[in-house]
Amino acid sequence: MERRANIKRKTSEVEVSVDINLDGKGKYDIETGIPFFNHMLSQFTKHGYFDLTLKAKGDIEIDYHHTVEDVGLTLGEAFLKALGDKRGISRFGEAFVPFDDTLVFASVDLSGRPYFVYKVRTPKSKVGDFDIELGGEFFKSLSNALKCNLHIEQKYGNNLHHIIEATFKAVGRALDKASSIDSRSEEIPSTKGKL
Repeated sequence: MERRANIKRKTSEVEVSVDINLDGKGKYDIETGIPFFNHMLSQFTKHGYFDLTLKAKGDIEIDYHHTVEDVGLTLGEAFLKALGDKRGISRFGEAFVPFDDTLVFASVDLSGRPYFVYKVRTPKSKVGDFDIELGGEFFKSLSNALKCNLHIEQKYGNNLHHIIEATFKAVGRALDKASSIDSRSEEIPSTKGKL
């Protein structure tokens, strides 16, 4: 069974197209108009072993917020659709990712219930022209649309680039584990029989 999905989202502010294959090899073609965000999404995809084509055109001349948020929503929706009924998935995934001075932990439960915890300590600042606080906005939107529990915690670190990049890599790795097929069961991994 092929676990892939194509989702498009269009508002008066942003247009996003996402094509994802959960059982990929980490190949990506990403263009959001925001170079640093492209780089972070590439890290997420490469280390999550998804194949992802993502195109976004938004009102970035005003602010990056609308584009980042809508990309998170569209990617989460595509991920959820690609999971289907979630039969046979591992459901839970976690990852510790170091990046030089930084260590970040991410944990996910593909539970069907959105809940988001973001304990990443960054001052309101930028890497290049990218507002670091938008990382949290992206993951919140992703969690809401994917309907998953997503907990992210920075253990330590000072370099802003390292912190945000480790975060994207950790979430990619955690989602790879949670969405992977567990050969021990073909059932939905819940005593309720539904996720």
